[in-house]
Amino acid sequence: MDKRLLSIGHGYSARALAARLVPEDWHIVGTTRSEEKLAQIAATGVEPLLWPGGDLTPLIQEFPNILISAGPGPDGDPVLANLCDAFRRAAPTMRWLGYLSTTGVYGDHQGAWVDEQTPLSPSTKRGAARVVAETAWQAIPDLPLHIFRLAGIYGPERGPFAKVRNGTARRIIKEGQVFSRIHVEDIALGLELSLERPMAGAVFNMCDDDPAPPEDVIGHAAELLGMPVPPAIAFDQADMTPMARSFYAESKRVRNDHIKQALGWSPIYPDYRTGLASMLAKLS
Repeated sequence: MDKRLLSIGHGYSARALAARLVPEDWHIVGTTRSEEKLAQIAATGVEPLLWPGGDLTPLIQEFPNILISAGPGPDGDPVLANLCDAFRRAAPTMRWLGYLSTTGVYGDHQGAWVDEQTPLSPSTKRGAARVVAETAWQAIPDLPLHIFRLAGIYGPERGPFAKVRNGTARRIIKEGQVFSRIHVEDIALGLELSLERPMAGAVFNMCDDDPAPPEDVIGHAAELLGMPVPPAIAFDQADMTPMARSFYAESKRVRNDHIKQALGWSPIYPDYRTGLASMLAKLS
């Protein structure tokens, strides 16, 4: 395998993948918008690159594996807006392209199960933008595209413990509300398996095995810390930002059978309880 990866928008999930690949002698170039993050990326063994700010066309032509983590903004997909022609030219010789999307493309299903065959019916602007972006990537001929629809991501530095400890955690109750989640290390594992076994055109949901109400996660985190469980607040009475409130506009359970069968993926953390326990052990 040609162990070169261009990571465009080298963020949280991409860094977890790099942590698995760098020890296996992969050469990874990771882009960032922030000059302040260049040194942080370099410290992980990844070659940092400021973008936008330079021309990525030569690297797109050269690198056989590319991961797109950058999400759509107000003007659509920022990568395609700047580099669509480069991807069209490179597509026939590219080995693997991974696009990190979201299970938000499915919209609200009132707690029912969804899988990769479920029609896309986003109920938020973010979800709708992702559908447009997925469609645009799929329209590039010969591109070895792999779409990964990620559930709610948690992991080191992205968990409930800090809020529980400082007293800002809230157990917001909305009847019937349920979310699927995915630990960032399980995302990295799935991406690595896909790199090993490319399946051009594949679409994979990535989530754990145990969709659960958000208040259960907060309550369990408090119990693990030996702290009082935060009081329950009715959704209609909760003071929330528009962004936070929008997450409660959708309730669904996401299936992960396809990626298990196709790639032999099995989550390291099959539910939030194992994931939180591991995170707390590493904090101790």
